[in-house]
Amino acid sequence: MTGTTQINLPPSPDQLSIARLVPKGSRVLDLGCGTGALLDYLIRERGCSGYGVEIDDANVQACVARGVNVIQFNLEDGLALFGDSSFDVVLQIDTLQHLRNAEIMLRETARVGRIGIVAFPNFGHWPNRLAVLRGRMPVTKVLPYQWYDTPNIRVGTLRDFAALASQNRLQILDSFGLQDGREIRFWPNARASRAVFKLQRA
Repeated sequence: MTGTTQINLPPSPDQLSIARLVPKGSRVLDLGCGTGALLDYLIRERGCSGYGVEIDDANVQACVARGVNVIQFNLEDGLALFGDSSFDVVLQIDTLQHLRNAEIMLRETARVGRIGIVAFPNFGHWPNRLAVLRGRMPVTKVLPYQWYDTPNIRVGTLRDFAALASQNRLQILDSFGLQDGREIRFWPNARASRAVFKLQRA
């Protein structure tokens, strides 16, 4: 796939579902923004403004090509450069599972943003459970890597995250699963490949 093709890729169905959680006109910080597709959509379609944070050189170049404001730094270093509640919404979409300081970054997300929106692959999804029962680690569209080359250094479920949020005194405003862009609210821990949480400091 060429760099131009990657730049022009629209937001995924899951990203579009997440975008609906962001109030129009919000000031947004997108942590681990990738090529900037979601932030670009929020700016163009929902009148938002803000910045992406990304470490990968190619993704930073893609953001610049889109006209998305991007800051290049490592999220493992924290968010000390941003003040409390300096953004209306902080996004962590498919980022948390890559971080060694995941719990710290979760608290930082809630500190920097009035609202935090976190999404990650749901390891409790039934195909993942079935793969483990068969003695193998799952390989799916949302978890596409083999166990030995995955960038994900941790996996979790909706219930795991709810417990972590409570432990860190974060109030969950909304939570659901996503499956190919569809919201799953009935048994999401088993029926959805991605978990989504909207939260704030309690």
